[in-house]
Amino acid sequence: MKTTWLNKNYKWLVPIATISILVIYLLASSGLGKVSTDLAQAYADKDLYQIAIEKANNDARVLESLGKIQPIDKMTILNGEVRYSNKNKNVTSTIKVQGDKGKAKLDLTAYKEGDKWKYELLHIRMSDASEDIQTIKIINPQN
Repeated sequence: MKTTWLNKNYKWLVPIATISILVIYLLASSGLGKVSTDLAQAYADKDLYQIAIEKANNDARVLESLGKIQPIDKMTILNGEVRYSNKNKNVTSTIKVQGDKGKAKLDLTAYKEGDKWKYELLHIRMSDASEDIQTIKIINPQN
């Protein structure tokens, strides 16, 4: 009697198939897929962070406190936080930035008008050795 491939391998095929289906279900229901697409979109939107850093580098308070902010690399976006909404037309993000005089975090909220980003909020947050946090508000939301 000939045994089929399924008869020979069902002992490992059934558990692996079950675990695979469970993992796919958990990933789909956890929202991790949204995080992945948001990060991918942030990588694609090169101007989003580049223009924000240019605006920060044009602020005298930032230059005095942090120095000139260096361009970011791809890992910076991955280590930060980004959330897109409204069909990828609105974004809220926080990333770490490195200036000539130290490190800080850049917080931004922006919306896309045509193919250009308009910034509603742009802040630089720095902490010193005493753990006091200084926030430089470059662009504030309109009240």
